[in-house]
Amino acid sequence: MPMIAVSVSPQQAAQIRAAVENGGYASGSQVVREALHLWSESLRAEGQVEPDDKAPTITLGDKAYAGRVCIAELFDAHRNRSRA
Repeated sequence: MPMIAVSVSPQQAAQIRAAVENGGYASGSQVVREALHLWSESLRAEGQVEPDDKAPTITLGDKAYAGRVCIAELFDAHRNRSRA
């Protein structure tokens, strides 16, 4: 599985640790994978992601993202869309 490094707030880190310590998840990685899966499903439900996982296209605002994209750029676009 590919490895990436991400930064989370202290509160998010505490939530991840608590989820593991409470036995709901085996590892912090599992928590993050589940969160990304739920986020991806919500984008699909809103019609912002094509169902084809091989070459997804994500549309946020007036910009479409296809193939490999920077997650920070997607997050910023999602945050800006939520503020509008």
